[in-house]
Amino acid sequence: MSPPRDYYEVLGLARGASDDDLKKAYRKVAMQHHPDRNPGDASAEAKFKEATEAYEVLRDPQKRARYDQFGHAGVGGPAGGGAGGFEGGWDLADALRSFMRDFGGDGSGGFEDLFGGGRSRSGPARGDDLQVRLPLTLEEVASGIEKKIRVKHLKRCGTCDGRGGKGEGVCSQCQGRGQVRRVQQTIFGQFVNVSACPKCDGEGSTVTEPCRACGGDGRVSETETVSVKVPAGVASGNYIPLRGLGDAGRRGGPPGDLIVHIEEKPHDVFERHQEDLHVVLPVSFPTLALGGKVEVPLLGGGTHMLEVSAGTASGHTARVRGKGLAGLRGGRGDLHVHLRVWVPGKLASAERKLLEELRRSEGQKPPKPHRSGSERVRDASAG
Repeated sequence: MSPPRDYYEVLGLARGASDDDLKKAYRKVAMQHHPDRNPGDASAEAKFKEATEAYEVLRDPQKRARYDQFGHAGVGGPAGGGAGGFEGGWDLADALRSFMRDFGGDGSGGFEDLFGGGRSRSGPARGDDLQVRLPLTLEEVASGIEKKIRVKHLKRCGTCDGRGGKGEGVCSQCQGRGQVRRVQQTIFGQFVNVSACPKCDGEGSTVTEPCRACGGDGRVSETETVSVKVPAGVASGNYIPLRGLGDAGRRGGPPGDLIVHIEEKPHDVFERHQEDLHVVLPVSFPTLALGGKVEVPLLGGGTHMLEVSAGTASGHTARVRGKGLAGLRGGRGDLHVHLRVWVPGKLASAERKLLEELRRSEGQKPPKPHRSGSERVRDASAG
């Protein structure tokens, strides 16, 4: 399954966009993919729901702040719970209700506006987002860290200041409108699809003297070192959006984002389950039988002295509270210590004699074989 798209990308917005810009951007995208305008089009319906989901998160100041810092992980996964608390995505009815709440069903722009009338020039297209993977050790995940990464991206051309060259002429494809229209005849009637002109990127004009440095594109390739602050508690699958650090848009268009995907490296000692850590600790038979204290390693260094009760069986799990990982939203997990009996490969003569004497002891005979408790309960239920 591909990762969910960035909410700002879905709505064509830059980080820091005002509430008014957010509302206008959502209205534009939602109207373009509205089910009434695209009957029977599953792709348009999915984009309509995706735009509504993005809008519902970004319109809420608290959710937006968490999303800006942690991406989808900061708002409870790709759906962010939705406006009505729906986990795992939006259904069409929820999306339509959200749209009608703010725009009266048809966008408060009238039937003609919904189906293609009254649009204005869209302007230069936004640049592409870039994706990079950031491998982290468990120690780095536990403490949080600032990392520097090298990124090759397209930046605005300094020679022409991103304009692509000198002089301007009316675009021959869209005749200066910045948009192209496609009329589609269906059984429901005539529908008009409006999109940015591909020749001028929605600007309505083209340069007459292309810049030699960028070939008229308005962008040049550049490798840059950027810093990314990784908060404690991230996990594989989380990502951190760095706004405006993707490719610049053509001819002065706004830049895309750099999406840093977290990749957690396996650890030699500890295994992670969400905020909890697990470790297998070999313990001698005398310690399990008689009781005592054992040293448990801690992530990042140091040890914890664990009290083992007499008669503890191999396979017993002890919990050390608060020695796991910090969570993204606060709190801290536990350390689960799985005790396993340790059998030495070689024995000294004195050790062998002691074990032989123990084996001959009447009280050290193991119990007879038996089935597990769960099997006995299952058989009893079946009978």
